[in-house]
Amino acid sequence: MSVKAFELVPAIERLKLLGEKARTAIECIECCGKNLYIGTSDCFVIHFLVEEKTLPNGKITYTSEKQSHKYLAVKKPIQQLKAASALTRILVLCDNVLTLLNMFNLEPILSGAKIKGVTAFCVNNNPRSSNPFSLEIAVTSRRKQVQVYTVTEDKCVLIKEISISDIPVNLSMDAFCICIATSNEYILANYHTGVITDLFPYDADQTSPVVKRVGKEEFLLAGPSALGMFVTSAGISQRPPLKWSETIRGVSYLFPYVVAMDDEFLTVHSVLDQQQKQTIPFQGGRILGDFEGRIFVSSSKEVYALVPLPVEKQIQALLSDKRVEEALTLAKNAKKLGLAKDKFQKLYQRIQQQSGFIELSEFHFEEAGQLFKDGLLDVRELISLFPNLLPSTSNFNRSVPLLHQFADISSIVRGSKEKLQECKTFLSSYLDSIRGSDLSLGFREEIDTALLKLYAESSPEFLKTLVSSENTCSLHDAAEILQKHGRHHALGLLYRYHIDNEKALLVWARICDGELKDDTFPGLDFVVEFLSRLSDHELVWRYVDWALQKNPELGVKIFTDRAESEPLTERMRPDTVIDYLHAFPKAVMRYLEHLVFTKKLEKEKYHTHLAVLYLDDVLKKNPETSKPELDLSRSKLRHMLQESSLYRVQLILGKVRETDMFAETAILYGKLEEHDKALRILVHKLQDYGAAERYCCINSRGRDRAYRRRLFQILLGVYLDPLEGKKDSLIAPAIALLNSEDADFDASRVLQLIPENWSTALLSQFLTNTVRKSLHTSRTTKLQRMLTRTENLNLKVSQISQQRDPIYVGDDRNCQVCNRPFHEPTFARYPNGVIVHTQCAWNKTVCPVTGRLFSTKISSSKS
Repeated sequence: MSVKAFELVPAIERLKLLGEKARTAIECIECCGKNLYIGTSDCFVIHFLVEEKTLPNGKITYTSEKQSHKYLAVKKPIQQLKAASALTRILVLCDNVLTLLNMFNLEPILSGAKIKGVTAFCVNNNPRSSNPFSLEIAVTSRRKQVQVYTVTEDKCVLIKEISISDIPVNLSMDAFCICIATSNEYILANYHTGVITDLFPYDADQTSPVVKRVGKEEFLLAGPSALGMFVTSAGISQRPPLKWSETIRGVSYLFPYVVAMDDEFLTVHSVLDQQQKQTIPFQGGRILGDFEGRIFVSSSKEVYALVPLPVEKQIQALLSDKRVEEALTLAKNAKKLGLAKDKFQKLYQRIQQQSGFIELSEFHFEEAGQLFKDGLLDVRELISLFPNLLPSTSNFNRSVPLLHQFADISSIVRGSKEKLQECKTFLSSYLDSIRGSDLSLGFREEIDTALLKLYAESSPEFLKTLVSSENTCSLHDAAEILQKHGRHHALGLLYRYHIDNEKALLVWARICDGELKDDTFPGLDFVVEFLSRLSDHELVWRYVDWALQKNPELGVKIFTDRAESEPLTERMRPDTVIDYLHAFPKAVMRYLEHLVFTKKLEKEKYHTHLAVLYLDDVLKKNPETSKPELDLSRSKLRHMLQESSLYRVQLILGKVRETDMFAETAILYGKLEEHDKALRILVHKLQDYGAAERYCCINSRGRDRAYRRRLFQILLGVYLDPLEGKKDSLIAPAIALLNSEDADFDASRVLQLIPENWSTALLSQFLTNTVRKSLHTSRTTKLQRMLTRTENLNLKVSQISQQRDPIYVGDDRNCQVCNRPFHEPTFARYPNGVIVHTQCAWNKTVCPVTGRLFSTKISSSKS
């Protein structure tokens, strides 16, 4: 997949370079700063001054001016040139002799420093030497060895010789590591340790040996099968290989690209993804090299510069082809190209944003969302793609230059309703994910308004959550869009959040009245609950009658469900509410139940009022009323009469006596302490003997045993009274009562009361239980009396023990806590003999001096 990474620009023209010497050819080149040196086939070294210029249209050109030349007079081609700017020297290899020339006038060094028998050499660009005015080089010869020299201004000093298994033909070095190509394999040599590492073989007939340093202790080698192999000084490869031409002749490196030269082309490969990015036709290429961040390439007659296009242009070209991954990879590594940190950050974020829109156009929503977040996208750029989602008050304009070329979302979906809905779903999900994050700072209104409009179309549940919680939606836009989509309940919730309760209630009331339709509205219960929590009592009362007319039992919850902590106002006083609710009997009954049973207000008028309402409710039941409904009403009345003691009993009794409500009458007689009447009703009118026994238990609750016995004695008397019914007709319930575990009797009085004609067998169970209870009580009493006597004796013994020995307190004795003398005749003595002031005895069971804990039964004595 191609991208234009370089442009081929002429650096030195043929005429300016060679003049009339048509047979002269370029053999090698070297560049240092603006100085470009050329070695020719006829033994000349030529110095040019090359300057790079940028034209108004952004194009880069080169101008060159010849400075000098030097003929070395050996009639051999110049094999290799290397500049050493720190030494102002040029290293020249010609006729296998390495010599030094002055960098500017090309004159030989007078010392005559030279190295003979050299076939190739390389400069160490990462030397371990601390001398900045020396150069470290490695040279090869026709012998099976590599030599390392230190070069200064006027001499070359041999520092190391490394023997290898074959004659070296090419090499490169970094730090202590030298990568060497022999006639049939590549090896690594560490000249510091002397370790030789074999890498891999190659076929010299098919592959020209290439050794290129591409980074710190890393080299690029021309391997078999036309592969460019990366290798580190450790002998391993940390990058996948490059695929290039089988007739490779030269390689240069300028991050992130490797440029390879063959007979017809220059090919550009990326080290980021190992793909070939560009092919530049270039026939007759002889020399390819990179020099201080610049690449020059030459034929036999001309020199050209490979000018890298700005990384921004390369990335934009990739994005134009929708090659997002490659663009991001290149952008991520742009910092290594020398961009300033701030510029790199802005560039990378913009690339991420552009890539996000490309992914969106491909419907890769997850990738798009992540790119938008990582690129810190102004969310309005995304929202503006969707017509009418920004607030009507927004004056947002898209960034210049544009992040994308889409007019709106329709340019992406191309009429597909399914794709449009997918895009809207993505947008709502993305906006929801950044709400509350730093990405939403300054744009909360735009985000919330857009979400509201999206949710109003298709997500009522999300819409309800949005408008019910913290939000900054534009009210004007929200009201219009919610009404348009029939989301009236959500509009009410939005009004409520913005504390416009009057408008909220108006909307909800219209929904309840059927003027507006909204299936998501929960109903009257919701409005009543809202009114019960509303502190604006004036507004509450405006809707009370409306709610009660709708449903009295539900409407009364406006008053019964109010918070306990709410301050009581005149308009919410119980008497005010009761007076208003008189027109709604069920509502006033529910409200009084709330006052009596929930709030437990002990006011006679509330209890009497509720009892009367219960009674009226029972009396109003017609014969057609179902039995369960009637039983429920009577059970509520009986519960009220039994549990409350604050209502006017005589008033209720006067109403009940005129009816056949015997159970209620019995309860009322019980409240008046007329138990005989109550029990006679239960026994003779209702013939409910279990109810009579329960009556005794209930009415004796919280009373002493004598009272409880009196009630059961009365009930027994009712059973045995010959004036009522037939004589001896209630023997069975009487015996059952005597034998009941819940009943409590004075046995002597029972024996006086029962008829003389009852047999002992009939009373055997009662008598047996009575004797057992009596014996148990007697024995328990004796046991308690003896235990009490024992405790009393123990206390007397303890007291005698405490008082047996005299205690002398004189003027010379001080309190053992405060160390002050005793001025008063009172003091405290602990069982361990410690004597203190009474005010210093903080705890009677713990010694204040030693901390010893005594039994709680042993108290300190006072004298």
